[in-house]
Amino acid sequence: MRSFVLPVVAVCAAGLIGVSISVTPALAQAPAGSTQTKVAVVNFQNAVLSTAEIQKALRDLQTKYKPRQDALQKGQQELSDIQTQLNASQGKLSSAGEADLQSRGQRKQTQLQRLSDDLQADIEAERDDAVRRASTRMQELLKKVAEEKGLDLIVDSAAAPFVKTGIEITDQVVAAYDKAYPAK
Repeated sequence: MRSFVLPVVAVCAAGLIGVSISVTPALAQAPAGSTQTKVAVVNFQNAVLSTAEIQKALRDLQTKYKPRQDALQKGQQELSDIQTQLNASQGKLSSAGEADLQSRGQRKQTQLQRLSDDLQADIEAERDDAVRRASTRMQELLKKVAEEKGLDLIVDSAAAPFVKTGIEITDQVVAAYDKAYPAK
């Protein structure tokens, strides 16, 4: 049976400062009477973002906000046209005409900045809500996976500077999530 000692940094990250833990790979069986701790590692962020539910939510967001993104692009083209007009008419327009064109350009730029900011805020709010919901579900699922596999600890790979091959279960967790919470 393979085992290793969890690095000091990961032990500290787990809140076990000063304690050395002997660890066996998540899928290996510990002999009867053994006091070894079964640990698995999951890349939590990738697991959440790889779920079918989140992938569908991201596609739905693109579809939902495409008309606003298209309107923003159209407005940017209009602003570009105003700038082109302004450059082409240098010295040909009266000062009042040039000032009017500059004013239109500034108004359009301000309008586009507001539209862009609002669009970005709306997309981020909906995306963050979907990720937050999926993260909560993922945490609940990780507890179930730990119980089913007899794991004592699941560590996020972001907190572990080294992960031995064989204890990483991100793909298994994503598959279990997609089964438990199918994308609608």
